[in-house]
Amino acid sequence: MSISKRQSDAFNVMVNWLRDSVREPEQFTLSYAAETSAFVRFNHAKVRQAGQVQQANVGLKLINDGRHADLQITLSGDQEADLQRLAEGLQQLRETLPLLPQDPYLLLNHNSWQSTHVQAHPLPDTEDVVGQICAAAEGLDLVGFYAAGPISRGFASSAGAFGWHEANSFNFDFSLFHENGEAVKASYAGHDWSDEGFARRFAQAREQLEFLGRPLRTLAPGQYRAYLAPAALEEIMGMLSWGGFSAQSIASKSSPLQKLYVGDQAFSPLVSLDEKVSESLSPAFSAEGYPRSDLRLIIEGRAGDQLVGSRSAAEYGLAANGAGGGEMPSALNMAAGDLSQAEILKQLGTGLYISNLWYLNYSDQPAARMTGMTRFATFWVENGEIQAPVSTMRFDDSAYNLLGSQLEALTTERELLLSASTYSQRNTSSALLPGALVSRLTLTL
Repeated sequence: MSISKRQSDAFNVMVNWLRDSVREPEQFTLSYAAETSAFVRFNHAKVRQAGQVQQANVGLKLINDGRHADLQITLSGDQEADLQRLAEGLQQLRETLPLLPQDPYLLLNHNSWQSTHVQAHPLPDTEDVVGQICAAAEGLDLVGFYAAGPISRGFASSAGAFGWHEANSFNFDFSLFHENGEAVKASYAGHDWSDEGFARRFAQAREQLEFLGRPLRTLAPGQYRAYLAPAALEEIMGMLSWGGFSAQSIASKSSPLQKLYVGDQAFSPLVSLDEKVSESLSPAFSAEGYPRSDLRLIIEGRAGDQLVGSRSAAEYGLAANGAGGGEMPSALNMAAGDLSQAEILKQLGTGLYISNLWYLNYSDQPAARMTGMTRFATFWVENGEIQAPVSTMRFDDSAYNLLGSQLEALTTERELLLSASTYSQRNTSSALLPGALVSRLTLTL
């Protein structure tokens, strides 16, 4: 029996046991998270650590008379022992509930929806991947981290709802260091490993590494024409995602995109942004028990859907659409443009090629104005040719400029960027983004 089949069967056993064990008028929700992951760490282009992690846990919520309490339970894989842990957890929550106040914003989903989605993309053999990485990095100073394997998520409730999600993915996050200390940071991630795709991505990083050997150029503060690679654009979109599309933040007027939602500002018509749950690593249901579907967050530069969690729905009289507690997107998908990869430098002409942005924060949140640093592999380009790496600089500009009046083009090619976070468990967030050509970017120091 496959690992995923054992996991889904074990989850079903726990769900059925709970449905038999709760007492009227008690209600429950049970969420499930599991992974079987291979992890490989590289340093100086050598494998320094390799291993596997197999883990699973459930989150049990017990509800009674408007009161609710939660408990996380780590599973052992032994069915009898895990059911015993679940029974002890249920009793613990029963004893806790009378001590808690009623929650005025508790909004349960009483629909008995069903959702099953299994992405069966075959993953490459880890030894084969390691061999390709080591061969490509021969003679280079590579530092990197490879994580791959299936991720499972489940949900069930006493109302009869049931969801199951499985997805395979890999993520190779790496840096190539020049002997002068400068570095190129890159990643290759997805559902289907392609030897050719990896080779192209690595060759691009290796080419940029060669340019880092040239003398650094220091620029004066000012406004410069710039190309933002997908990884750099991801940092900007990540900042906007912190409350930008959140129904709670919009209702409380604390969203950095408040002016977009009230119609005082707009992005370029080139910008269309979806929360595309379908075919992503993210499950089509939330841990709160609401189905998730694709949402149109920005439509040709104008505000679209909001991310509405159950608590915001209860507080502001909205319809919940499956957003998590933080109401942040987890499957961003930005529409492509018409600038081809081969034409980027030519269309840039003279200006900055920015591979990454770092340490972003808001300098004026209501204006969506943010500041941060250029870092890895930022180059000065003249007449469509890379001339020199650029010293680290600070930028300060508004998203309404960068994605609005100053946006000239988006690339036809997009890059899938998976979260490299493995804190507690592998993260399922993703972003499919193009690169962006902007007429000017403000550098401050």
